[in-house]
Amino acid sequence: MSKQMPHNDEFTRIHHPENDEQYSGLQVNQGVEQPPMVNPYLKRRKRPTLSVSDYVEGIRAGNTSVLGQAVTLVESLKPEHQAVAQEVIAKCLPFTGNSRRVGITGVPGSGKSTSIDAFGMHVIGRGGKLAVLAIDPSSERSKGSILGDKTRMEKLAVQPDAFIRPSPSAGSLGGVARKTRETIMLCEAAGYDNIFVETVGVGQSETAVHSMVDYFLLIQLAGTGDELQGIKRGIMEMADGIVINKADGDNRERAELAAAQFRNALHLFPMPPSGLAPEVITYSGYYELNIDKVWDMIDRYFDHVTRTGYFQEKRREQEKYWMFETIDEHLRANFYNNPSIERMLEEKQRLILENRQSSFVAASDVLKYYYDKLSNR
Repeated sequence: MSKQMPHNDEFTRIHHPENDEQYSGLQVNQGVEQPPMVNPYLKRRKRPTLSVSDYVEGIRAGNTSVLGQAVTLVESLKPEHQAVAQEVIAKCLPFTGNSRRVGITGVPGSGKSTSIDAFGMHVIGRGGKLAVLAIDPSSERSKGSILGDKTRMEKLAVQPDAFIRPSPSAGSLGGVARKTRETIMLCEAAGYDNIFVETVGVGQSETAVHSMVDYFLLIQLAGTGDELQGIKRGIMEMADGIVINKADGDNRERAELAAAQFRNALHLFPMPPSGLAPEVITYSGYYELNIDKVWDMIDRYFDHVTRTGYFQEKRREQEKYWMFETIDEHLRANFYNNPSIERMLEEKQRLILENRQSSFVAASDVLKYYYDKLSNR
């Protein structure tokens, strides 16, 4: 029981000077003590710990709650969580690789989330199951992330055949890396035959997404000038298809003009390895116009690469790429998390800042120490 505040003249004089006689006509009384925000009698139920077999069985059964918990393990930085996650992935491996992986990118404001909502409903309408891995940009200062993609995918969010997983981009290259690829594998094992990976569209994340998907879709807007800018050249070269969003109402003519400009710009690029030149289509995600045409374009691509064998060739190249990426990641972690190396790096930084040693000599000394330490194990 909390103590009652004394209701006396002294308390009122100290804490409520506005009740002084000089402020006649104004009376402010002591407030009422507020109850606690959380029910003190509420008992939190601890979530039961699942075994590796429980995770695998739940994922294979399409249990989205278990799938979400497994993805959380994959994203966790705790070694014990990572150990369990790798076991789960290893057991799910035979059931992976049977989906269409589509990467979707575009500048902020291009309508990616609204478009994914419309594309996803089209996929589900054709009898497919869809997993959306949405990468949310994280604050560089607070490391926080809004994770609000579900609020912009109103129709998909309530579909039983859709799984939406927003993930913060902090801690990995441009927001996507190995964890996203492992999440794709878990979703495939859960029976999702279409995987969308949405990326921020403002950094190196496009390169990482391109290395884990089968089809790379670039969403553009009319009148942004991107078709004339070299800064987007790298992304355009990776794109397997380009779509101009918001082609509705008064903006339809501008969208068609932008599409023509993009088609002309694509002529300057070499033929992609798939052997199929990217198509450019206009559509409206908000009004759901030409959504079927966009998906027909994607169907044509998959038919072509499956027929030519490029689909499997690209998947094999991606497997090799991620093996080397994983090796690089482990080597970096082993190097920078070594206490001796940490101390030596601090000392070398001090010498560099005092102009007593060059950056190159310092780096050579640190690497030599690291290699010698490895060889003496």
